[in-house]
Amino acid sequence: MISIAFVVRRLVGWLGVVGLAAVSACASASPEDTIADFRGTARALAQAAEASGTVAVAGRNGWLFLAPELRHASLGAFWGPRAAEISRARRPDAADPFAAIVDFNERLEAVGVELLLVPVPPKSIVYPGMVSAGVVTASPTQRLDPDHQVFYTLLRDAGVDVLDLTDGFLQNRDHPDGPVYCRRDTHWSGVGCVLAGRAIAAAVRGRSWYPDLARENHEARWRDATIVGDLTRDLDERPPDERLRLREIRRASPAGGLSQPDPGSPIILLGDSHNLVFHAGDDMHAVGAGLPDQLSLELGVPVDLVAVRGSASTAARVNLFRRAQRDAAYWGGKRLLIWCFAAREFTEGDGWPIIPIRP
Repeated sequence: MISIAFVVRRLVGWLGVVGLAAVSACASASPEDTIADFRGTARALAQAAEASGTVAVAGRNGWLFLAPELRHASLGAFWGPRAAEISRARRPDAADPFAAIVDFNERLEAVGVELLLVPVPPKSIVYPGMVSAGVVTASPTQRLDPDHQVFYTLLRDAGVDVLDLTDGFLQNRDHPDGPVYCRRDTHWSGVGCVLAGRAIAAAVRGRSWYPDLARENHEARWRDATIVGDLTRDLDERPPDERLRLREIRRASPAGGLSQPDPGSPIILLGDSHNLVFHAGDDMHAVGAGLPDQLSLELGVPVDLVAVRGSASTAARVNLFRRAQRDAAYWGGKRLLIWCFAAREFTEGDGWPIIPIRP
């Protein structure tokens, strides 16, 4: 019997051969043609994986990609009337992320809390050449996600503060400490996590209330680590463990110990497992080196962490609402909510219903 992994690998190989034959043509192709070629490749790979019952798509040089992410990257515009046609949302009336995000921002403003939206760029957008040799961009920093950019502009025009990490990740994709994403896991790497923490902190430090916060010192040290990526579970043969560099964060003496979230913090970090990887241990690979830890170092303020392994579009907001249900004074000391989740959630998650933030 032909294995699932074999089928997907053969498809990737075929796409690579076709791409190699067309490299000279692609090098001079227009940006629009390059985007169209990438979307076609991503769509074909996602459809093949879905037909085979796997979520792991084999790319080049040992890289693995998540099939739902590739599907999202292939779709184009994903909001407005088109959302109900393409979204994986359980309910068509909850398919459009735009209305839910704007509503969430308005609810936070009503309790005096600012929102910073931080979508995690798809790995395939930052490393398209690792998806297939047939994807040849005009420059290392060429973006293949114009619809994300349009969507973020629409949100900003509606009053939502959006931090787009994509350009910074493209500029650092050949970082000396390694790629900004894990090669065989759905999450960013230790390097990507640090870059995200620095970018978020830079967007926070300029706020009028930040200088008045009580801060504490933290210390950082880089260390080597090995992980078994979550995308290897579908493979017939397990590849070698992946080696990473992680920046571990500890409280400065005399307190000592790993950094820890603080439920009383004025800053909430809300989202999916990108906020848990390298922080929560077990299947999240490590402790003390995740995004909550990097923010503790960069801001000098531990965050209040509300993160889930499932959908950040719905489940994380439900958990936030439950905290406010348990504590009537929950919103009293909060100043900022950082909502960080994988950009594929715009189409591949549970959906975008309107959810209250307090009883």
